[in-house]
Amino acid sequence: MSLLEIKGLTVEFPTRRETFTAVMDVDLDVQRGEIHGLVGESGAGKSTIGNAVMGLLEPPGRIAAGTIEIDGRRVEALPPEEMRKVRGKKVSMIFQDPLSSLNPLYSIEQQLVETIREHNALSEREAKKFAIDLLDQVGIPKPAERISQYPHQFSGGMRQRVVIALALCSNPDLVIADEPTTALDVSIQAQILNLIRRLCTDRNVGVILVTHDMGVIAETTDRVAVMYRGRIVERGPTRKVLGNPDHEYTKSLVAAVPRPDIKLLRFPMVSYIEGPGRDFEAIDLSSHWLGQGRRDRTRDRHENLVELKGLRMEFLMRRSLLPRNRIYFPAVDNVSLPIREGEIFGLVGESGSGKSTIARLIAGLYTPTAGEILFDGTNIARLGPGRQRRPFQRQMQMIFQDPYSSLNPRMRVADIVAEPIRHHELASSGAERQRIVEDLLEHVGLGREAARKYPHEFSGGQRQRISIARALATRPRFLICDEPTSALDVSIQAQILNLLKDLQEELKLTLLFISHDLPVMRQMCHRIGVMQNGQLCEVKETEDLFENPEHPHTRDLIRLMPRLDYLSTEGLAIDRAEAARTGRV
Repeated sequence: MSLLEIKGLTVEFPTRRETFTAVMDVDLDVQRGEIHGLVGESGAGKSTIGNAVMGLLEPPGRIAAGTIEIDGRRVEALPPEEMRKVRGKKVSMIFQDPLSSLNPLYSIEQQLVETIREHNALSEREAKKFAIDLLDQVGIPKPAERISQYPHQFSGGMRQRVVIALALCSNPDLVIADEPTTALDVSIQAQILNLIRRLCTDRNVGVILVTHDMGVIAETTDRVAVMYRGRIVERGPTRKVLGNPDHEYTKSLVAAVPRPDIKLLRFPMVSYIEGPGRDFEAIDLSSHWLGQGRRDRTRDRHENLVELKGLRMEFLMRRSLLPRNRIYFPAVDNVSLPIREGEIFGLVGESGSGKSTIARLIAGLYTPTAGEILFDGTNIARLGPGRQRRPFQRQMQMIFQDPYSSLNPRMRVADIVAEPIRHHELASSGAERQRIVEDLLEHVGLGREAARKYPHEFSGGQRQRISIARALATRPRFLICDEPTSALDVSIQAQILNLLKDLQEELKLTLLFISHDLPVMRQMCHRIGVMQNGQLCEVKETEDLFENPEHPHTRDLIRLMPRLDYLSTEGLAIDRAEAARTGRV
């Protein structure tokens, strides 16, 4: 008997205009000790299946047809009280968004201990010891000290590790992991995936692994199901589905995976479209709104658009009336770094190494403890908010890592994208502003109709595209991309990264590109800096870094990069010379 068996599952979301069917007639089974992968584009219905199993469909979502059995017991129609007993004890979920999964008003200790004691007969002392052990298993450094901190004191990757520990508190039989490694660097990703594999081997736990990372699927899962527009179009053993796919969509999806072994000028795109779809067209920037203003830029420029000199950022860890008793954590420790105008500079490193802190320092969201930040020759590190900094704010924009918390849930998408245009007075009328907003939404692949909707009506990947449209709205010179594709599937990732490349080349944009996805970094960046414990340990031209890494930490990161050895290479059998000549598959 299967641990989980889903038959003919159909999930609908009724609206005032029509009923949207998110999942259609899906059959799926998971055995004990098995990792079953679910892959597909953003909005394909992967997370909806997990939410249906957990009984966590957001209203007005409903199961319109089909059955869900866990250990032989039907659960799709259980009353809320009965479902609460199943949820947590029998089945647990690692959610995609770590920030919204944790209560910001409670410490990590309070949240873990409460969950552990809810499902286990343990004293508070025993529960705390168990919680510290869980944090250690998921790779939180100094867990006995950090357990007393709050979610906002953790980086995005470390928050994700806390969420994973929270899901394991109840010793469940089935774990639904919804993008569990999205915000994690390769070293912690390997640690988490090893933990999930150990759960399956040692405790006979079944796992549904929902992810858009084909490398994770290839390395981790036993079987995989490929979803497209709410349906499963192909399923089978992972090696067979990814190595020799039958369905055209699967072939197209696999071909779009960024290659870790060869650099192409452009990312290959998913070409399979069934039914109505929107083409992602290149932009003619000579006549496009985004191209306006580039002729006005002066020729006399500094070679380095952004330069960091001795940058240091400390966070207060323990307060005290006496300064000598205060404890500070150096998130960024004496970093000096030039970013040349017109280049894409990458920052890579483990979660908590200081990458996002540097991005926030440059953007003016943090004030550095020491050091200088030069933008086009002007030290902006000590500029106050308001009129002093406003000219620089328009010239630099940021795409944040988390598409959920970076968008105002009470504003329509049109107002979100129009806000920087209105603030910087870049449109002469409301009609012009509306045209600009709709045009931006078209070019990030959402379409004009998205302007009328709210953020909660979009998937995680679609929300990130809204964030990118908003960042482009001021026609910036410098774009800070903090994990901009962490929530995107490979097909949308290819579209967004190609768009960023087009804009960078045509507008001579300078990009600071932060990511833990090394294959993406290899494709995107001209130079890469490697961070460890707040320090910059190596900076090299991209190809030189991958071919000849010098620092031990760099070598470790490259070694831990997921291998795609048996992915289908149909359409990718080209040599380096051909790649350099054509730049495309």
